[in-house]
Amino acid sequence: MDSRQLALTCMELADNRKAEKIVALDVRKLTSVADYFIICSGLSEPHLKAIINEIRDRVFKKYGVHPRCMDGMVGTSWVVLDYYDVVVHVMRDDTRQRYDLESFWGDAVRLSLKDKEAFTQADMKAEQPAKKTRAKAATPKKTTIKKTTTASGKAKSSTKETAEKTAKKPAASKTKKAITKKEPKATVKKPTPRKTVSKSRKTAPKE
Repeated sequence: MDSRQLALTCMELADNRKAEKIVALDVRKLTSVADYFIICSGLSEPHLKAIINEIRDRVFKKYGVHPRCMDGMVGTSWVVLDYYDVVVHVMRDDTRQRYDLESFWGDAVRLSLKDKEAFTQADMKAEQPAKKTRAKAATPKKTTIKKTTTASGKAKSSTKETAEKTAKKPAASKTKKAITKKEPKATVKKPTPRKTVSKSRKTAPKE
């Protein structure tokens, strides 16, 4: 037996006996005591008794389930039927305003018989497992270079392109200078001519 189906059945049975302000509180995300709290109001003690008997008898005929416990009496103007996952509160209107269970469980999703589709959608959303989102790796953005044309029709490069060109120019000039520099030529010394000393023969003086 589904707790959602049991909650809807209890609401419909209370409506059969003209219960007022029938509200279901979805407390699955707030407590582990129950899945749904059903709250409805009766105008008098006989009216409360008729609502309680309708729910208790018809639920047993349909599902074969008795309430786990029944707390309170018709004379106390507040009776609780505990069906484990669904807890039904049948209250007189003045007692309901005094204890104000709707405000106490203010974070719970409030559902009524008028919006059965929303009732089922809320149940489906609660049962859906959370999807794991994988973090996408950040891809580097492609930088596009835009060119602007002057009146003469010549294309001017963007600031990025000019910056790249100016950064490259000094390196190119250095290489050119390195190429233009010539190694100093080795000077070859010319051999100096040796001084030839002519030795004159000594001749005897003539007499």
